Amino acid sequence: MGPSHRLRRRISLAVLGAVALVATIAGAIAGSGAETEGGRGDRRPGPAERAVDRLSLEQQVGQLLVLSFDGAKAPDYVTDLLREGRAAGVVLFQSNVGSRRQVRSLTRRLQRAARGRALVATDQEGGPIRILSFADPVEGQAAQATRREASTAARDGARDLDRVGVNVNLAPVADVGVPGGSAVGPRVYPGDSGEVAELVRASIRGHRRGGVAPTAKHFPGFGSAQGNTDDEPVTIYAPRDQILARDLEPFRAAIAAQAPLVMASHALYPALDPRRIASQSRTVLGDLLRRRLGFRGVVVTDSIEAEAVIARSSVETAAVRSVAAGADIVLMTGPGTFDGVRDRLLARARRSPRFRRRVEESAERVLVLKDRMGLGRSSGAPPLANVGAGSTRSEARGRR
Repeated sequence: MGPSHRLRRRISLAVLGAVALVATIAGAIAGSGAETEGGRGDRRPGPAERAVDRLSLEQQVGQLLVLSFDGAKAPDYVTDLLREGRAAGVVLFQSNVGSRRQVRSLTRRLQRAARGRALVATDQEGGPIRILSFADPVEGQAAQATRREASTAARDGARDLDRVGVNVNLAPVADVGVPGGSAVGPRVYPGDSGEVAELVRASIRGHRRGGVAPTAKHFPGFGSAQGNTDDEPVTIYAPRDQILARDLEPFRAAIAAQAPLVMASHALYPALDPRRIASQSRTVLGDLLRRRLGFRGVVVTDSIEAEAVIARSSVETAAVRSVAAGADIVLMTGPGTFDGVRDRLLARARRSPRFRRRVEESAERVLVLKDRMGLGRSSGAPPLANVGAGSTRSEARGRR
């Protein structure tokens, strides 16, 4: 990616806030048109809608999958999947990262295979969670006490990621810390829910100025957790009123700032859904995140191989449950997981028309995200005009 392309992407991200209100109004108008369950009515399909219709079912399922791999060089099977449109992108971890030059070479190879359309994600929160050791921010969120500090750290970190071809950051943490500390205590912004919300808002905007798509996590709020879902099942016994009043405020701020992605927690919140962990709960992802908060961007799961997930089911079953509940991307952090997850999602979509519509809806959201990030060939979509604010056709119909 040359300097001029990076500049175009940064400009695209910077104009996001200015056009968000117009985009939201336009989406509402589109949604009010007379359309039927099976068609688009009088509304012309947009570029992403036309693109998703051209994909095979396996390619639509592929847009829901972000995978990982070991080593500093992408294996041929990864580049083959990207070339064939059977994966949306990759997530990079420390085994993938050496020098700036090596990461830049790696992401160029990935993008050549994907014709410039790959999501390339990593965890670059700063502090204890910093996959690219040569990139900002050095200090974690706990050390960023002002809007200026949060914005500058996000912008500088995003610019470093952008220079080496990483285009999605799985940050900021939008959880609210609690007195006495928690499992994510060193990773959260300081202050109460209102203060954290302002810092999250600043971080989202800083990421956009730096040219990288941010991800607000871990919805609906993980600040009071005493364990890590990567290592064990976690239940958060906070009352519903507390979650709605305290934990959701930073996510409201992230959505208002046009965060393009939100990551779903793997914790169980009995006050919201006594049976399903958040990443597999229609109540949490559909009723709370989509309808109550109005989020229209991409929902990504936390690592689908987390212990909190596999304590309840196989990874493959968990992936199906997450997509059925409303997740758009299944994040796979284990190199051996991809085939099983893909095959199970594909089999379910072939059997169930309802699940197939869910796959199509999520694939369309991911294509919209890629268009508005300025990835790959121009499709006529407004560059990053309304990430997180635009509607898919099914949302405009009010189908779900």
